[in-house]
Amino acid sequence: MGRSQESWNKKEVRTRKEKIRKEKEKKKLERKKSSRDGNNLDDMIAYVDEYGKITSTPPDLSLRVKVKAEDIDISGHKNKESDSFETVRKGIVTFFNDSKGYGFITDLTTQQRIFVHINSLIDPIKENNKVTFEIEKGPKGLSAINVRVDRE
Repeated sequence: MGRSQESWNKKEVRTRKEKIRKEKEKKKLERKKSSRDGNNLDDMIAYVDEYGKITSTPPDLSLRVKVKAEDIDISGHKNKESDSFETVRKGIVTFFNDSKGYGFITDLTTQQRIFVHINSLIDPIKENNKVTFEIEKGPKGLSAINVRVDRE
């Protein structure tokens, strides 16, 4: 007695849902079949050549260049000349705060701003003083040590 009471719209909805279910089942079987046929791991591997392009061929191992770990520079310095520090440099104090105990010196040769702390001072300094100093690498960059007022 259940189906004799169905209206035309209810029959359409039921047949549409059944059609969709059969299509899903068909697609599922096709996916299973295609995955067994040709999709193996070798087809999915991609290689990167020496120019950074993605290829499907493995690299030629005879062209490989061995690099020593100590030859790799990870510091990020752009110019190698700044690594060879002079022992004594000259500069001008561009900013110094006595109450906080730090400031900055502009190096006259490289025009770099170098941090200076009050503990690194030999003579008391003020802004616009010409100074001589040495450089060391601190935890956040270069810092000036042994800072003296230049009397010349």
